[in-house]
Amino acid sequence: MAFGWIDEQAEARRRAGLVRTLRPRPADSLLLDLASNDYLGLARHPEVTEGAAAAARRWGGGATGSRLVTGTTELHGELERELADFCGFESALVLSSGYAANLAAVTALAPHGSLVVSDAGNHASLIDGCRLARGTTQVVSHVDPDAVRKALGTHDGPAVTVSDTVFSVDGDAAPLAGLALACREYGAGLIVDDAHGLGVLGHGGRGAPHAAGLAGDPDVVVTVTLSKSLGSQGGAVLGPAAVIDHLINAARTFIFDTGLAPAAAGAALAALRLLRREPERAARARDVARALHTRLTAEGLSAVRPDAAVVSVRAPSPERAVRWAADCREAGLAVGCFRPPSVPDGVSRLRLTARADLTEEQIEHAVDVISRNR
Repeated sequence: MAFGWIDEQAEARRRAGLVRTLRPRPADSLLLDLASNDYLGLARHPEVTEGAAAAARRWGGGATGSRLVTGTTELHGELERELADFCGFESALVLSSGYAANLAAVTALAPHGSLVVSDAGNHASLIDGCRLARGTTQVVSHVDPDAVRKALGTHDGPAVTVSDTVFSVDGDAAPLAGLALACREYGAGLIVDDAHGLGVLGHGGRGAPHAAGLAGDPDVVVTVTLSKSLGSQGGAVLGPAAVIDHLINAARTFIFDTGLAPAAAGAALAALRLLRREPERAARARDVARALHTRLTAEGLSAVRPDAAVVSVRAPSPERAVRWAADCREAGLAVGCFRPPSVPDGVSRLRLTARADLTEEQIEHAVDVISRNR
């Protein structure tokens, strides 16, 4: 049988308790949501949904082609200009997803003969970008500028360091200032994925690079997603205009992919403008994360201190993590469940999203449900 080996892998996953399943959610779910990445609670905000609807009415249901053919609308350009301005960068390029943005940045900026230094805790999209890049990749220990410095010292030629700004598993932050200093000692570029920092960190949610004083620096490139704090879909690369022009001409996930749907661009633009008007949403998301951590640890649970809006709670095993998350769902609470092979250290977790729109009562309820079902 051509695909007979699939049955063997499926059985192995079943025995290990690692089977993944899709769970379609209804539009009117009654679950308290601590599982999504809707950090600012904007995915259903009336201004954001109207931004999507208005864009679809004006521009149609799809982009109709790649960005270089028919897939670039005036709306895409407007979003790119406002996103770059908000985050403090010279230029921006919008792609169909944050995953595509990471592949674009890493592959286009790591040519043959270059070195890519990658943090061991990086997201899968950065890892895949390293695999597809024509340069040589060296993986270094987690959040360790000295390890980056040592790796860069072994190479004579173009080099880049790639890292998440906030790591999606434990929610810990990268030492961006230290990474930038290490890169500059060797003339290397720094590419950071701010998917979990935009909208949460920095002044008014301008992101982790802005908070670290790196926004707009000529040797720093930032990728973001529009699907978390901005409640939409899509991704973008931010950086010097020369870098963005290079991506337009060299990044395959930009050149050969259909452009971002106008509805998603309209929703992201509406969310960005709303965040400008209501910058306190970013601080509220951080406050909620700290409150969850404090109350969960007070209940005797092992939770990692959050640097942004991700709260990670350790589970004793993959099977127990799955059961724990299922029991929480039965009690009306949706939580994330991270387990191997999605986690690099093999430790299973519940992953909680600290949303800015959570009330004190909802926080208390969430802590109670998680504690009772441990």
